[in-house]
Amino acid sequence: MLQSLASNSCVRLIQNHKSTWYFVSLVLGYLLYLIFGAVVFSSVELPYEDLLRQELRAIKKQFLQENECLSEERLERFLKKALEASNYGVSILNNASANWNWDFTSALFFASTVLSTTGYGHTAPLSDGGKAFCIIYSVIGIPFTLLFLTAVVQRIMVFSTRRPIVYIHTRWGLSKPLVAIVHATLLAMLAVSCFFLIPAAIFSALEENWNFLESFYFCFISLSTIGLGDYVPGEAANQKFRELYKVGITVYLILGLIVMLVVLETFCELQQLKQLRKMFYLKKEKPQDRLAILEHDHLSFTTVSDSSTAHREVKTQTFVRVPSLVSPNDDPMIQ
Repeated sequence: MLQSLASNSCVRLIQNHKSTWYFVSLVLGYLLYLIFGAVVFSSVELPYEDLLRQELRAIKKQFLQENECLSEERLERFLKKALEASNYGVSILNNASANWNWDFTSALFFASTVLSTTGYGHTAPLSDGGKAFCIIYSVIGIPFTLLFLTAVVQRIMVFSTRRPIVYIHTRWGLSKPLVAIVHATLLAMLAVSCFFLIPAAIFSALEENWNFLESFYFCFISLSTIGLGDYVPGEAANQKFRELYKVGITVYLILGLIVMLVVLETFCELQQLKQLRKMFYLKKEKPQDRLAILEHDHLSFTTVSDSSTAHREVKTQTFVRVPSLVSPNDDPMIQ
């Protein structure tokens, strides 16, 4: 009985910590995925970086040979200053002098990238006042943006996901999980078409130096809020309707972010993904379950104790009980 009780306790202990083992495997899998990405990026990009370094050294060496009156130290100081200005979005090129980074439409585009945490990095505040205001603006604006997006997505989900699934399920009697999977797939395909493929084709036509892959890359990096900043639209020289173009990109980023959140929320409501997420979560122990476990343990120990007492009584009755003799005549042998 004690062995059975111990085995039940071990099984219950393993079941209660099953999510912990799943979580540990999740952490290890994530670390392996990070290492895998680092290995792939390093093996793919390192040769291109080395080639670019060699080209820059050759161009610099040729420039110094053609301009012997210019020392290498003076050239280094000039290039350092130009690169620092370029990090703030200021270029010394003649064809880029007409584009201002802090006119109203550019500032609006910058504010949208800050609040959406995209942050391309092509433009940054120059003054201390601008940097301080950016901190305060972000501290208030990012939670405000999250609240805004949550409210908008919650309202859109009612009409785009929940009601259509319930209607199809009750109208045609189809399985609700199956309807949800098909609906999520169609919604994802529609989002990819309207906010990735079509905008990529438009950007590749409007931006002179972008092909379709680079335009699609910009759409994905932007709507996933990665925002590397290597591709920023509207920064080319002599860009037509630049102000209107910047406003349109700002609207596209906000609408695209909302649509991406709607698609993600739709997939998160799938029953299969809910079960998958529960594997890695800590299970909340309810008070009723805790009382049931305590009562079960109490009953188990009470049963064991009662069984042991009864067993001892039987042994006592078997080996100790002797009939008492009132007189010698009661003994059968004497009779």
